[in-house]
Amino acid sequence: MTNTTHNDSLLRFMTCGSVDDGKSTLIGRLLYDTKTILADTLTQISNTSKKRGMEAVDLSLLTDGLQAEREQGITIDVAYRYFSTGTRKYIIADAPGHEQYTRNMVTAASTANLAIILIDARRGVLTQTRRHSYLAHLVGIPHIVVAVNKMDLVNYDQAVYDKICADYAAFAAEIGLAAARDIRFIPMSALNGDMLVDRLENMPWYTGETLIEMLEKAPAAHTEQSEAFRFPVQFVCRPHASDDPELHDFRGFMGRIESGEIAVGDAVTVLPNGYQSKVKAIQLGTDQLQSASTEQSVTLLLEDEIDTSRGDMIVKSAEAIEPVKQVEAFVCWLSETPLSTARTYIIRHTTRESKAKVGTISYKVDVNTLEQQATSDLKMNDIARISFKLAQPLMIDSYKNNRATGAFIIIDESTNNTVGAGMIV
Repeated sequence: MTNTTHNDSLLRFMTCGSVDDGKSTLIGRLLYDTKTILADTLTQISNTSKKRGMEAVDLSLLTDGLQAEREQGITIDVAYRYFSTGTRKYIIADAPGHEQYTRNMVTAASTANLAIILIDARRGVLTQTRRHSYLAHLVGIPHIVVAVNKMDLVNYDQAVYDKICADYAAFAAEIGLAAARDIRFIPMSALNGDMLVDRLENMPWYTGETLIEMLEKAPAAHTEQSEAFRFPVQFVCRPHASDDPELHDFRGFMGRIESGEIAVGDAVTVLPNGYQSKVKAIQLGTDQLQSASTEQSVTLLLEDEIDTSRGDMIVKSAEAIEPVKQVEAFVCWLSETPLSTARTYIIRHTTRESKAKVGTISYKVDVNTLEQQATSDLKMNDIARISFKLAQPLMIDSYKNNRATGAFIIIDESTNNTVGAGMIV
């Protein structure tokens, strides 16, 4: 992470780790210490805490919103919370720790730019810690904060903290996480608020940044490296207003810039047909722009009349890619109905769809041992490396280079349910 503060930028991050490591409590403490909790919400969780016989307010109730979660004291669904400081805005995803909710965690991780992996100081690195670290690595989260929580229960012992850091570093090196990701370590007590927002006096031996300081300085998505311009066409705007000369021949391509930037005059190629042109104008609502960048929804007007429709992709000519009819990806199976190699599925990639058949299943990953296992099918929460044969060409990037154009979802064509999520190798 850099030492530059990104003013007014948005950071999406998630918490993960083993069950009862304190993920929900950490988020509740962050919201409480940054004064983001409304008075009526605080009163409600205070009353609930008293009913459960607790002397202090149980801040985990802020994120464990489902009745089943509160009754069991665990996180089941992904809870999203929003807060802001004077510097930037945040979206937090509280991911469940149980193995049977792996699909929920993958969903939360798909948009996160930073992951806080909590470890209980009393128990050290556990199987679920390794599993969540592997999943964070798989979905390409670039920044990892390893938070050794519940230091108050080990008398704030530095030796305990140092051993956990060494154990985790060895594991991260084993799976290639250390080489590919930025990893930071921090000791804390989420229950008491040590090292989250306030630096208390219990751990004078730790001289690093507090958690909020790390979050304040973490780079936002799309800011760390230059990205190729990718513009999937969502809609072709043709008003056909015969009484307005300016709109009579208007042809604009509407969509969201998934990555990169574009400017008036840039040479572009429309894929998969390969037609080339130049950008004549860029519109954002009624405003005329000279340039546009990632995550802006704009209308592009080209100098030439090109046969383009929804599902096509506009790229800069110098950054053009070859459309493909076969993809290989890591797939997380989301459905209770197992994957069948005999069935035809629909792959939805950006704004484009294609029918697909499973080619080969190279292996399934045991998310607990990280062992690669031979398999012929996938059940819910399974993760495997699979190749697909496509009926229509797709314009893809590898997931490690572009999380927007390197991902897709798998749809059951008979029920229209989303049954899987893929990350292109």
